[in-house]
Amino acid sequence: MRTPPAPRLLALALALALELVLAPAQADEPARLAALQSVVVVGTTVLPGVGTPLSQVPANVQTLRADALAAPRAATLAQALDQGIGSVNVNDTAGNPYQLDVNFRGFTASPALGTPQGLSVFVDGVRINEAFGDTVNWDLIPAGAIARLSVIPGSNPVFGLNTLGGALSVVTRDVFDEDGGQVRATAGAWRREALEAEAGGHDAHVGWFATANALHERGWGMHDPSRVAQAFGKLGWRDGADRADLSVSLANTRLEGNQTLPLSWLADARQSYSWPDHQANRLAFLNANASHRFAPTLLLEGNAFHRALRSVVLNSNVNDDFDTREAVGPGNEPTGNAIDDIRQARSGASLQLTSTATIAGHANHLGVGASVESGFTRFTQSSQEAGSSRDTTSSAPVSLQTALHARASDVGLHATDTFGLDARNFLVVSGRYDVARVVLADQRGTALNGHHVFRRLNPAIGLTSNPRPELTFYATYNEGMRVPTPVELTCADPAAPCALPNAFASDPALKPVISRNTELGARGRSAALEWSFALFHTGLRDDIQFVSSGSGATSAGYFQNVGATRRQGLELGLQSHGAALSLALRYSVVDATFRTPLVLNSPNNSTAGPISCAQCADIAVHPGNRLPGIARHTFKVRGAWSFGDAADVGATLVAQSGTSARGDENNADANGRLPGFALVNLDARVHLGAAWEAFANVDNLFDRRTSSFGTLGRNVFTGPGRTFDATGASWRSEQFRVAGAPRGIWVGLVWRFGAQAADAP
Repeated sequence: MRTPPAPRLLALALALALELVLAPAQADEPARLAALQSVVVVGTTVLPGVGTPLSQVPANVQTLRADALAAPRAATLAQALDQGIGSVNVNDTAGNPYQLDVNFRGFTASPALGTPQGLSVFVDGVRINEAFGDTVNWDLIPAGAIARLSVIPGSNPVFGLNTLGGALSVVTRDVFDEDGGQVRATAGAWRREALEAEAGGHDAHVGWFATANALHERGWGMHDPSRVAQAFGKLGWRDGADRADLSVSLANTRLEGNQTLPLSWLADARQSYSWPDHQANRLAFLNANASHRFAPTLLLEGNAFHRALRSVVLNSNVNDDFDTREAVGPGNEPTGNAIDDIRQARSGASLQLTSTATIAGHANHLGVGASVESGFTRFTQSSQEAGSSRDTTSSAPVSLQTALHARASDVGLHATDTFGLDARNFLVVSGRYDVARVVLADQRGTALNGHHVFRRLNPAIGLTSNPRPELTFYATYNEGMRVPTPVELTCADPAAPCALPNAFASDPALKPVISRNTELGARGRSAALEWSFALFHTGLRDDIQFVSSGSGATSAGYFQNVGATRRQGLELGLQSHGAALSLALRYSVVDATFRTPLVLNSPNNSTAGPISCAQCADIAVHPGNRLPGIARHTFKVRGAWSFGDAADVGATLVAQSGTSARGDENNADANGRLPGFALVNLDARVHLGAAWEAFANVDNLFDRRTSSFGTLGRNVFTGPGRTFDATGASWRSEQFRVAGAPRGIWVGLVWRFGAQAADAP
């Protein structure tokens, strides 16, 4: 499919909107109004504030409510996004279900350093992308505390820096809606055991809510156990025009993954290429929000936050500098461990004034605000020799290699206005000006020192038209900027690739990424049916990609501006709500391609040759080659049947087309693409009476063998019994894949108390 370029999309939208403005209203409009559900309001600014009716929002906003997130069919927030949001596919880069990359319209929010980020994630107005690499740790977001999650597509400048393809806005539960609580216990496959508890209450002025959960599982592979512990508490106060909330979120997790396996090894997908590989996170996140309503149409709100995260990472690696001409021994060991200690802290505050007062009889929704934040990172990387075994557990001395301090700060001013041209048509104009700084200080010398400043005004304009109350057409254009992160700026030299997140070696300048996004769409609803359609086109200038160096460590490489890239496509959504049966269908096409000719180093690509130099192993990337890891087609169907108050059963189908492996940017490697797949999940709930409920879910019902992430690398464990070949004679280039999880079955019980028990069926 070929989507029209941005100017033609806008011209078509304006022509369509004009026609609808002039169209006469239907005589039976009051009857249709009576049949509609209540007006849907969504947050279109960072702070929750005064929401905007969906009919005035020029974007295909998608929302997951608490009931969908809490259902047993989704074990993690990333999996809930994969099953419930259109244009989303996930990459399992680490072989652990709690460390997934979430791709939306070809842009990524990932916990992995080395993945260029393009999505912003907010929790109660605070951007939780981490300071060092803009990463998103899904294991640190307590799903039990979420009231709703909205995905706002495009480069909406109001959401600030690094919002290239969209923003995910999480709003936690309102303490004044809480009364009672529940306890949920789960057990099943791979010795997964989980316990979650929540409780809350309120009076006229004070409310509280708390939730905590603990999960442990052995994992389905030989080396992928997980431990997750989270706690969230919120205290709220309100009195007339004033309101304040204080929340604290704590997490302590330890996740281990199977990582990628050579294609020739996948007959036994439970094994690991090398091990151990684990990451431990400890989070403390404090957030205070307050608001004062000066008048029914004037609201002032602000927040202040502090977020502290410590991550300790151990990666088992192949020694890129191993010399086959020398004897194996100290100083020339085939494997080693990289041990990273990353301590990050971010503090900030924001203020926003919202007015909904009419102007000359026209509806108007104006928001102006300012924000400031500063993040500091203390990074150390140490190495440890580990011998010849794939098990790199070692007692060898640990040697400090890198010590870096990094500070990333941003000051931003934003404004957005939704002006009612008349009762049916609305013009939306917004903009944001940012000044961002990244300061790097090498603690062992001067090689990593750097000081970078980025400034830009990002605009947006949109138009919505509602020829009938249940029908909306819209068009929008917006721009955004992503500044290079500290981890990218310290790993940008092709001559000194990094085995991320290790071995930083240089600080060449990288240009900021500029996005230009156009979207055209329509949506409609009735008492039992909702539908949506969107065409989108996002062009990036000076996109940053992680380029594999192709050495023995499959994660080795460097960051590089790769010129222009483009994401374009369409989204279709359809939801039907009946008395017993509910159905939801989502289909999307995402065409994510390079638009600038490139020469990239990729020695394990079967088509590599001497392009940039006589000794090089390069590939030529042409405009139209697809970006790795992005599924072109995704298709999702959700069906649920309710047996009244007695029980519910549901099934979810998630299907996606094949993707290219990292290192195969020219889409020409002999191994081809990773194959597409379709997975079916089942879930059920049965009411047992007396506030008790039982549930069960089945993931990957038909036990399909899948893989959502691949990379090209060099397999060095090619000796007898898959041991290390010290001669290097049998080393071979292969496609490495992360194997998807097999079928898993879990059951559990829920006990409700207080008002929740009274409201239970």
